[in-house]
Formats: sequence, structure tokens, C-alpha cells
Amino acid sequence: MKLKELMVQLERTFPFTWQEDYDNSGLILGDPETEIGKILVTLDVTIPVLNEAVENGCNLIIAHHPFIFKGIRKIIPDQLESSILISAIRGNIAIIAIHTNLDNALHGLNSYLGGKLGMKNISVLQPKTGLLSKFVTFCPNNFAEKVRNALFDAGAGYIGNYDCCSYNLQGEGTFRGSDSTNPFVGEKNKLHKEKETRIEVIFPNSIQENLIQALKCNHPYEEVAYDIYPLANRLATTGPGIIGDFPESVSEMVVLLRIKEMLEIPVIRHSPLRNRLIKRIAICSGSGSPLIPQTIQAGADMYITADLKYHDFFLSEDKIILCDIGHYESEKWVKDILAQTLNDFFPNFATVISSVNTNPINYF
Repeated sequence: MKLKELMVQLERTFPFTWQEDYDNSGLILGDPETEIGKILVTLDVTIPVLNEAVENGCNLIIAHHPFIFKGIRKIIPDQLESSILISAIRGNIAIIAIHTNLDNALHGLNSYLGGKLGMKNISVLQPKTGLLSKFVTFCPNNFAEKVRNALFDAGAGYIGNYDCCSYNLQGEGTFRGSDSTNPFVGEKNKLHKEKETRIEVIFPNSIQENLIQALKCNHPYEEVAYDIYPLANRLATTGPGIIGDFPESVSEMVVLLRIKEMLEIPVIRHSPLRNRLIKRIAICSGSGSPLIPQTIQAGADMYITADLKYHDFFLSEDKIILCDIGHYESEKWVKDILAQTLNDFFPNFATVISSVNTNPINYF
């Protein structure tokens, strides 16, 4: 399998257009034409992880964290990013990062953590905008069903929990082909009027090229007309953080003990307990302090995240319990998610889960 073929599959599950502006997800190092033999999945790319990839015969590393966030001005061994880059090139190892595009997926890391804690009714905490567009095309009435179904099969027409959503309006189209045309209906150099259906569907921007290709393969006209309109609508299934409920309200200490046990957390930093039952929970793996106002507004009783600063804890204002479980601790499970995703796509392909503990923080 070529690297570019694997990238297509990853794009379908965790579109790289879902990543945040500051992120650097995607193919960081490697030739898309490279034949992939074996894959190592990891949270971070470090020199020990690179050595592990070599030892296991892996020529591709899929990591959660990009090892390059900012521009590199020099490539010399005494700089961490450069040393990783040099070692990977010497070992002929390609590197892909799947970071905030995975974090922003409803079926991503946050829901995985929520599932381990027993949460139900999970939804995205802050749905993103700018990820949807409207696709409009026109075709002869008797081809409308074929074209419409092709757009649905390509991934268009989803609105919330509904699929096959479209708007259809019948009208009349006009056109005149030149001598160089081969019109499906009508004659060259003569104005033709055709009864047509206008089909409108909403689609995620990540499938745009596939949608255009599906249209052209199923539309009868030699020249296919279509319009694409960017939308400001929220994409309910994509965005940072999740919120959900426990089946029953439980005490604060029960929740804290559950977090430590189910997520294997050595220590939890938290704001003052309020001696109230916990029912509604918000989760954002990694650095989630910017979402504190949203968790309070959404009515969460507790917010589980990481990288909270001293003054962040004051934001609880006796309205919510803020829990910092550690950045590594909140994201170490991503290796399992990546491995499962690859196994679902390629059940006979060799995927190795890194055994290297890349957590730079230790507790005494």
C-alpha cells in the first residue's frame, strides 16, 4: 500500500480540514508514493520512538502530536526538532500527525474517554463553523434521482441525525452548443430548452473533490454546471470538547475515584469540591482552559481537561469543578484509537502500538 492511499483513508475518518489554524496535522515527512510496510502509532515522536520504529521494521509513524509546530530555520543535530527530522530521513521513515482533527471529531479521543467513564448522550461541546458548504447542480428531470443518489453516496446530504437531505426545484434550462460540442440533448448551434431539476445538498468541505467527481461521473451532460456556496452553519459533530451525562447522579468523590481508576491517573488537580452530585460532564483532552466558559454555559457539573494554570481554577466560581488530569494522561489513549482505526481499514496490515512512555513529566 502506498502512503497516499493510506492518507485517503485517514482523511475520510479524521479530515485534516478539521484541524485548528495553529496545528500542523497531516503528512509532515515522506513521499506519498512510498510503499508502506509497517506502521508504528504513538502519542509523540521522539528519538526513542524512532529507534523503536527501526527495531520493528516500521517505515511510517503516525503520531498524535506534530513534532514540528513552527518553522525550522536550521537543520542541525543539536536542536530537538532537527535531530528527529535528520534521524527519520536517515531511517527512511515517513511521519503523519493526526492531532486536532482527531480531537475535534465527535468519534475521537474525547468520546473515547467519555465512554471509559460511562457517559451517555455525548455531543460536541463547541461545534465548529466554516466546515460546511452547499452544493447546487442542475440536470434533466429524468436523471435527477441518479445524480441525487450519487451525491448522497459521496457523503453529501447529512443534517444532524438525518441523511439524504436535499432540496429540489424543477425549472427550465437553456443552452446552445458550438460546432465542437457533442450535446446530450439538443442540436449544435441551436438554442435548446430543457426541463431540469435544481438539486441542493449540504456537504462537509473535506469531501468536495469527491463530490465533484461523483457528479461528473453520473451527470449526462458534456459540460456539468454546479455551484458551491460556503456556509456559516455549525457542524454539530465536529469541534473541541464533548459534553454528556452519567446514567445517574453520583458524588464528587465517586467521580474522582472513577477518573483515577478508569483513566489510570496518578494525581488529579481540581478546584474546590462543592458537596453536590455530579451528573453532567464535559471533557477536552489536552489543553482545554479556553473552553471553561462554554462548559459553565452548557451546565456541566465537572470539566475534565489538562494544562490548567493557577488562575484558571478561579474561573470555576463555585459553578463547576475543574479537573486537570495531565496532558499526557488525557491523551495517551490516542494510540489505541489510531491502531483500531488502521485495523478497521486494513485488517491484514501490520500496526505496532508504541511501548515508549513519552511523558516528560514525572511525579514524586
